[in-house]
Amino acid sequence: MTVENAEATENVQATENDATPAFSADLDLERALEAILMVADEPMSVVTLATAVGAPVKRVKAAVDALVADFDGLGGEGTGSIRRGFELREVGGGWRIYVRAEYDTVVTDYVLAQNPTKLSQAALETLAVIAYKQPISRGAIASIRAVNVDSVVRTLLGRGLITEMFTDSETGAINYGTTDLLLSQLGVNSIDELPKISPLLADGTEGFDADVR
Repeated sequence: MTVENAEATENVQATENDATPAFSADLDLERALEAILMVADEPMSVVTLATAVGAPVKRVKAAVDALVADFDGLGGEGTGSIRRGFELREVGGGWRIYVRAEYDTVVTDYVLAQNPTKLSQAALETLAVIAYKQPISRGAIASIRAVNVDSVVRTLLGRGLITEMFTDSETGAINYGTTDLLLSQLGVNSIDELPKISPLLADGTEGFDADVR
């Protein structure tokens, strides 16, 4: 390695060290990652997780692998690890906690039975945006409504009124769409039967394209 290359490498490493705080020795790395993943609304890449906790990517990757094994009940003899009702799954270039497939039905039944049937005004507005603009990402929904929609989207997902359609391969953003449950509750056969919204807008374009239903 030449002197110039060595200096360049040192500069890059110094920059990275300045940008990323050191991980606190007082925290358990696996538990810290677990806490972040529990509240994440979208898949988190290893690099993003490493930045969040201020730990080296290699160390974070090892910790993520350990969490996967832990949740699967494969933490090793003497660890007391049991197979959880949720799993850490790699999707869309990142990691996110999901309910295990075999428990989907019981969780769905619980959510639908326990949650009140009436949706808030914010939930209704967000649901309308998704219905008319699907597939659409959470960021795009927030841009149209000009408010944070994280909790509302979680509510609609929990009610089974919307679903994750696909993850954008470039941005990693999840795109949402409506479900058959919503159609049945609205009493329509398809989204195409929804009334046109353009005539209700001042110029037919505010927040929506002119050719929107």
